[in-house]
Amino acid sequence: MFMNGSRAGARMPRSGALLLAGALAAGTVVAGAGTGAAAGPCAGSGPLPRVCAQPGDLIDVRLGELHPTQAVLGFDQVFYKLGRYGSDRDEAAGGVNKRFDDWCETNGQEKAAAAGPGARLDDPSSFSCTVPVGQETAGTIAPMKTAVVGPGGKLYLTDGHHTLTSFLEGPDGSADLRVRLRVTDNFSSLSVPAFWQRMTEQKKVWLRDEDDRPLGVERLPDRLGITHFRDDPYRSLVYFTRDIGYEVPDGATEFLEFSWGSWLRGEHDVSAYDLTAPGPYLDLVKGASKSMAALDADAVVDDGRTAAQLGRIDAWNGGKKETGGEFAKLGRPLSDPKPGKLAEALDHKARVVAAPACTRTVTGPRNGPLTVASGVTCLDRAAQRGPVVVRPGAALVVTGSTLDGPLQADRAAAVHLCGSRVEGPVSVGRTTGPVRVGGPGCTANTVTGPVVLTGNAGGVLLAANTVGGPLVCSGNRPGVDDTGRANQVGGPRTGQCAEL
Repeated sequence: MFMNGSRAGARMPRSGALLLAGALAAGTVVAGAGTGAAAGPCAGSGPLPRVCAQPGDLIDVRLGELHPTQAVLGFDQVFYKLGRYGSDRDEAAGGVNKRFDDWCETNGQEKAAAAGPGARLDDPSSFSCTVPVGQETAGTIAPMKTAVVGPGGKLYLTDGHHTLTSFLEGPDGSADLRVRLRVTDNFSSLSVPAFWQRMTEQKKVWLRDEDDRPLGVERLPDRLGITHFRDDPYRSLVYFTRDIGYEVPDGATEFLEFSWGSWLRGEHDVSAYDLTAPGPYLDLVKGASKSMAALDADAVVDDGRTAAQLGRIDAWNGGKKETGGEFAKLGRPLSDPKPGKLAEALDHKARVVAAPACTRTVTGPRNGPLTVASGVTCLDRAAQRGPVVVRPGAALVVTGSTLDGPLQADRAAAVHLCGSRVEGPVSVGRTTGPVRVGGPGCTANTVTGPVVLTGNAGGVLLAANTVGGPLVCSGNRPGVDDTGRANQVGGPRTGQCAEL
């Protein structure tokens, strides 16, 4: 069975003989493990502070402690992974669910060897990888996701935002899920301004928004979770053109796919296509990938990098016709024994409950009571200090925010609470539209007090949240759905939520 230090919630011991042997075999340096380091916080053995990590080190981390270096994701790429992770097709075909393969690869252990019934990513003893810890090679370490150590020992993710977000939002994901990352740089001695200057100079941060406009580092999300990012459809488009219009080259730079997306903006208008239907989406992928493959090798794509440097493929679809190769695989319908990535993505995308359009948006700190009397009020990365009340017919959308005080809604049009923290009770009753507290496309929340959901008529999603007090649900139609992701509840659960 696969074992590591994650079960104890501590960093992997860097003096362990097996890990040291594997790391040295792969050409990495393990700080503080017989390296002759001077006396100090990085000397000796056992778990060491993050500031001691050196380039090449493999470190054990919680997803919740990672800081993104980009503000956007290709949501459809994440939806593909989540569709695959939540399906039993891999098991039905005699294999292992893809999330175990992805986790093992991310952990430097190649792919999954076995995952029995009931196996979960948050219980590494329930599955095994083909390469045991300590026997990693340069080949198995190369695909690992990467991080930079910043001021104060904070970890900044530089590769793997889509994969790790998929882990967090997946069937057994949470901020406490653990993986290993490979450290590429340690900039912990720099001041915060100098750190961001270095990161920008070395192109280890992507400072463009979902419309490819420049943004400042203050607009980067502070943690993982799909709610904390914006959706860039061109980033998803590039993902689906992989091995059709381009292939990831050896030694690929960070944010390569975003560079392709920037170029495609001038070639194809995604708004002209219905990205909820497989036919139009596949047409867009075909046109975009043919444009990529048709470029001259030395054509500049983005930021001085050429098509060849960014992996432009020599022949579209590997020289095969539309009915074969990777393009044909991509377009396989959901009914196929091996559905294509596009079908998996759109199937999961269809389960995402859309939030209503904002008529008023609150961001940043706000003090005092907030009454939502009409329209749609959105709290977007807000810090609301004071009670929030939603009046009949009005709607509230809370994303990536903190509410210091109770939240009460009665006969509202809709209530959406995603990726947020509420210090106090939450009471939502007789809502006519959807009530969404976690679920597909909506990162789980933390509520320190009780949650009471009664008489809501538009459907209730309540998934993967942490509730400090009781959970009371009654009279909700058609019921309360946790989408297979149980909530952690500190108090008693009653009514429709007795089993959630």
